[in-house]
Amino acid sequence: MTVQSVRLFGDPVLRTPADAVVDFDKELRKLVSDLLDTMRQQNGTGLAAPQIGVGLRVFTFDVDDVVGHLVNPGLEFPDEEEQDGPEGCLSIPGVYVDTKRRQNVIAKGFNQHGDPVQIVGSGLMARCAQHETDHLDGVLFLDRLDANRRKQAMKEIRSAEWYNPDAPPVVKASPHGLFGIR
Repeated sequence: MTVQSVRLFGDPVLRTPADAVVDFDKELRKLVSDLLDTMRQQNGTGLAAPQIGVGLRVFTFDVDDVVGHLVNPGLEFPDEEEQDGPEGCLSIPGVYVDTKRRQNVIAKGFNQHGDPVQIVGSGLMARCAQHETDHLDGVLFLDRLDANRRKQAMKEIRSAEWYNPDAPPVVKASPHGLFGIR
């Protein structure tokens, strides 16, 4: 078991788009294993490689007893239905804010061996796939909030024990809009 440190809000790696995986090798399998171990140790629903400082397009998930990973994911939305509910992030500990996302998603990518994988999800699985794919694009859930919710979240962050006022993080507007539409 190799648990890695989770990077916190303000770390530049969280704002850097990740590179596509090109080698489906032993190193990738180790990365997937480390992501799963770290996610479990942190009691997370999902974890993206940039959150442990690795700039590759890989994430793991554990939603409703479905555990897995996706490499080089792409998202499709089969309809326009939305959800609005609490969302948090292991890189922004203790902060949960209602966030609008699409209700249903089809996530396509590959497993650690390079075989095609498709995840069809709704509710929490859809939220997780969108959240983790955002991480791979350098986007945080805070970027998807409207101005009032973003202000609330930043207030909570500034009062968090882990917050460092000498290195304040930057919040930006999502290039994908407020509702996770790609």
